[in-house]
Amino acid sequence: MERKRIVITGGPGTGKTTIINRLIESGYSCMEEVSRQITLEAQKNGVEQLFVSDPIGFSVQLANGRAEHFYKADELNDALVFFDRGIPDVPAYLNFSKSTIPDSIAKLSKNLRYDMVFIVNPWKEIYTSDNERYESFELALKIHQHLVDTYTSLDYSLIEIPFGDVTSRVNFIISCLKQENLLPSQS
Repeated sequence: MERKRIVITGGPGTGKTTIINRLIESGYSCMEEVSRQITLEAQKNGVEQLFVSDPIGFSVQLANGRAEHFYKADELNDALVFFDRGIPDVPAYLNFSKSTIPDSIAKLSKNLRYDMVFIVNPWKEIYTSDNERYESFELALKIHQHLVDTYTSLDYSLIEIPFGDVTSRVNFIISCLKQENLLPSQS
């Protein structure tokens, strides 16, 4: 069975994880974000923000975790798998932090291709910071632009998810997938 891989991306605090959680609740297979787990593990070891203190080390772990998820999708029985962020998010964040992109990350971003990419725009009304999200809303806007630039440079066409409640956002995604014949219309 040919697997279709669908990315939900966007800057921090845009509602990606809420969308992914609703897709999971609706019975879809989803690969959840791995950066929070890496960040929490680093915090247990006394490193408050691993991305800030070691952007390359953090990014290599992140890219490898996302590549693992990419391949793990083949083990699922579903023809459609959603991803909370994709591998190209890693070089986008490295560009944002003005860090060099390791060849291994550039190669993964170029070679492991997703079938469709949805992007969630920054939305000031829902933006919050927490222990793992240190960015201000202004930084989130800059990160968003780096995500757009990176995915576009890798020849992805980004589909913008409109603002709205989680149900309308998920319905928009499902509608787009049906239009592209990636999801049967009766689903």
